[in-house]
Amino acid sequence: MAGEKRNIKLKIDNVKKIYNSRNGEMIALNGVNLDIMENEFICVVGPSGCGKSTLLNIIAGLLEPTSGAVYCDGNKVEGTGTERGVVFQQYALFPWMTVKKNVMFGLKLQGIKGKEAEEKAMKYIKMVQLEDFLDHYPKELSGGMKQRVAIARAYAVNPSVLLMDEPFGALDAQTRTQLQTELLETWEKEQKTCFFITHDVDEAIILAQKVIIMSARPGRIKEIVDINIPYPRTQETKMSSEFMDLKNHIWGQVYQEYLEVRK
Repeated sequence: MAGEKRNIKLKIDNVKKIYNSRNGEMIALNGVNLDIMENEFICVVGPSGCGKSTLLNIIAGLLEPTSGAVYCDGNKVEGTGTERGVVFQQYALFPWMTVKKNVMFGLKLQGIKGKEAEEKAMKYIKMVQLEDFLDHYPKELSGGMKQRVAIARAYAVNPSVLLMDEPFGALDAQTRTQLQTELLETWEKEQKTCFFITHDVDEAIILAQKVIIMSARPGRIKEIVDINIPYPRTQETKMSSEFMDLKNHIWGQVYQEYLEVRK
């Protein structure tokens, strides 16, 4: 993908979000500007309460900005849309639906039914290696398997943008590492733009082409760090001096913002 001329997929234009609370106005985001290119993998880090999830929800169309706007392929985001797939930390699966029916759900909303829907669903169920669990219900799956279903469901509707809010945050270290590897492999094959929120600096560096560091509330972009480590990246990548230098720098910036929160 290096050297390709890419267009702007997402434009975040001076986005501000204010919540009204008992104690008056609370500014969650204060003028966020960012251009995200097509097929780009972005990770966002920052202290709790810095507005990371608020920004993702605005991009997803689940929240409206107080001012400013988000544009996807040049079109202003006004509500949800199938061009933006979302995966949350909590799996958000329908407990009464099997794996196959959960993955097919978004396709039905698009008017895709019958054999075509089944074939599309099966493509992504196989992608996440759950073809042996088609008729299982969420309660019969491990946490990692549930998150694989959620990822397959997001991919099945063929979004051009994948929004992921700490999707691996509730998983054990081994499962998390495995899903990071699978996500990167899928991203390179499927050519999606990814906007991924995490609290884990190691995860951000392993996955992203750019890491966005958010400031403490009110949330703003403090720094954009280019991650120039070539793909494919593995767990051995974490042992490299380049990785360690990036980790120390990013973690230092995040920790400064964490101290601001504590004041």
